[in-house]
Amino acid sequence: MTALQVILVSVSAYLGTTVLGAATGRQPWATSLVYALTLCISAVIVATAVSQLLGAATGGPASEISLPLGLPWLGSHLRIDALSAFFLSVVGLGGVLSSLYGLGYGHHEEAPQRVLPFFPAFLAGMNLVILAADAFTFLISWEFMSLASWALVMAHHQEAANRKAGYIYIVMASFGTLALLLAFGLLAGADGNYAFAAIRAAEHTPAVAGTVLVLLLLGAGSKAGLVPLHVWLPLAHPAAPSHVSALMSGVMTKVAIYGFIRIVFDLLGQPAPWQGILVLVIGGATATFGILHALMERDLKRLLAYSTIENIGIIFVSLGLTLAFASNGMTGPAALAFTAALFHVLNHSFFKSLLFFGAGAVLSATGERDMEKLGGLIHRMPVTSFAFLVGSVAISALPPFNGFASEWLAFQAILQSPDLPQWGLKIIVPAIGGLLALSAALAATCFVKAFGVTFLGRPRTAIASTATEVDHFSLAAMLVLAALCLLAGILPGLVMDSLAPVALALLGNRLPEQAAIAWLSIVPITETHSSYNGLLVFLFIAFSASLSAFLVHRLGSRALRRAPAWDCGFPEPSPMTQYSAGSFAQPIRRVFGTLVFRARERVDMPAPGELRPARLTVTTRDLIWDWLYAPLTGVVGYVAEKLNHLQFLTIRRYLSLVFVALILLLLVVALWT
Repeated sequence: MTALQVILVSVSAYLGTTVLGAATGRQPWATSLVYALTLCISAVIVATAVSQLLGAATGGPASEISLPLGLPWLGSHLRIDALSAFFLSVVGLGGVLSSLYGLGYGHHEEAPQRVLPFFPAFLAGMNLVILAADAFTFLISWEFMSLASWALVMAHHQEAANRKAGYIYIVMASFGTLALLLAFGLLAGADGNYAFAAIRAAEHTPAVAGTVLVLLLLGAGSKAGLVPLHVWLPLAHPAAPSHVSALMSGVMTKVAIYGFIRIVFDLLGQPAPWQGILVLVIGGATATFGILHALMERDLKRLLAYSTIENIGIIFVSLGLTLAFASNGMTGPAALAFTAALFHVLNHSFFKSLLFFGAGAVLSATGERDMEKLGGLIHRMPVTSFAFLVGSVAISALPPFNGFASEWLAFQAILQSPDLPQWGLKIIVPAIGGLLALSAALAATCFVKAFGVTFLGRPRTAIASTATEVDHFSLAAMLVLAALCLLAGILPGLVMDSLAPVALALLGNRLPEQAAIAWLSIVPITETHSSYNGLLVFLFIAFSASLSAFLVHRLGSRALRRAPAWDCGFPEPSPMTQYSAGSFAQPIRRVFGTLVFRARERVDMPAPGELRPARLTVTTRDLIWDWLYAPLTGVVGYVAEKLNHLQFLTIRRYLSLVFVALILLLLVVALWT
């Protein structure tokens, strides 16, 4: 069988597992069976997709198949090429590790019958989106993916917060699908040929191309989490089970990025410089907004959700750079920026899945997501603590882990901006580079807070003091991801070479081959401009740390000495005197609070003689929700209330309304033709 046929059979196996999960979800053995099957199916997809991607590097052709499904005159077109093979690898690997994690974590699920049928369906939907080669199949698969993930978000629908998260998520998903439907309608044109091959061959006017780009930013951007369409992420990710949160954040958002790349770089034709400016500005704003809100959070999973928004912004900044360079025929820098975007897609799927797995382990062991009620877990959950630390260092873009390699490539692309001819781009690109640098520094601050408050210090509650390590399946999934974060960081050249066929197919150029460079260095442009060697950096850090530890133990006392922590002259044994998530974020809140969060601090100070404690209450707001979505929902509610009387009309008035609507529709058609 061809690679495409193998993946289609695997998708069918996912759907069969969905039926099996629905039939046996209440059985005690169903959890192990369903996750074992999805793990095996996902492993087959990963192996097939990676083989196809490596084959594309040696000139292997894309393969396509048409099935007699869907629209009668169109059928269902499915295709695998270098771009789809890469994203299938990301989805498949996410499915393997989430399934491995689910083998242990799933046994803590209170209602597995609400999760098991939809988990394989979710994976099937994401794979079908990537395989789709016509608009109808793409949209049907997109909606199937959205509905399956919505069902997983609503798994614990007894809680009011989860119901609200599910409602907002399905509304935003429907809005995104509508925007994509309009975009494909414009691309198909009057002929109505929805096959990607026909759209690719057609000529699109600048007005159509610009409108399609805006619709894509609304449609794919709402699913990816671009600001201001991000509002569902910090609600839906905490509501879903943790391994589902890892899939939604680490994988599903990448499927949205795939849709954007497929249409903009494959179907839409030559970009214009203003398109690059638009995507750059939105990406930079998204990155900064996301990490600032992540810093304010005390809920561990909400913090990770806002951090996803930041990383999506980084990817879109790289894609905006690609558009800017490609619009000016600068295919070399465009290939550099595009490779940085794809590399960060892969990296984010690694370290964000790892961090959500770590948050799920903490939740399983303590029942808490609130960092203020944790602390001291490094002594009780050492493996989870180590894995979460690796993910924190990787997402903070610190060497030698993978986050540094992809963000370093993005900055190398930014440094090529002086060669752009448009003054608007010459000004905008360095400004966005400054925002990325600020986001990187704030990300490091954010995850020092997340790791320190959660795992270090003393337990703040009895639950944290009695936590125990989680099961071996969950630990194995986290350790595999930690190893992948390190390998992609110390061997980035191998990843960059595997991404070269994607850049070559879409941009007509690729980065120089990195595998042949001595010492496994990477040289994205020329040695006179830049180079980086992740392996040597790793060896230097490992050697320096080992030497320092040896000297300390050799020259210092070998006896273990314990003493009370420095108490600043106030010997108060309460663990509440430690740094908290709120106190850690206070300096950032004081700087950005009024402008970004509308932060308010209220102090309740007892009168002299009162024995009750003083209380400091801090509130922050999402201004985009307050200024955009709250008024919009108010208008919708008002209009719905005013139109409510329409359901009480007589039959004659209903027929009159239908007649008037028909006349108006005929007038529109007459004017259009």
